Amino acid sequence: MSEPVTVVEVNGVRASLVQLTHFIYGLHAIAVFVGITSAATVAGGFVFGLPSLCAVFLNYLKRGEVRGTWLESHFLWQIRTFWFTLLWLVVYGLLIVTIIGIPLAWILIAVLGLWVGYRVIRGWVALFGERSLG
Repeated sequence: MSEPVTVVEVNGVRASLVQLTHFIYGLHAIAVFVGITSAATVAGGFVFGLPSLCAVFLNYLKRGEVRGTWLESHFLWQIRTFWFTLLWLVVYGLLIVTIIGIPLAWILIAVLGLWVGYRVIRGWVALFGERSLG
């Protein structure tokens, strides 16, 4: 006879999904760290770095499993952070190719880097507190 499998839950969600969400925040944090410590910008490292690309892939892959739970807000937070960062990088790219827009572009990339860092930290802190975002 096989023994029943015990599923550990955290606030009504499988613990493995909470661990996965921590892992995804960790991947995003690595991308931010790479952006800070390399020639890449924080935003560039976040959007084009392999850790964040893997993280967003995992977000989309597991999104259905967290639908309707408090983790759904974290997945949406992570996905939106990625796509809005990409959008603002496009704006940055358009500004940087114009002489007049270069100073604005540098301000934008600095603010964008701070915003990405804030989003990763705020989301991860809420996850540690087992709270949803929003």
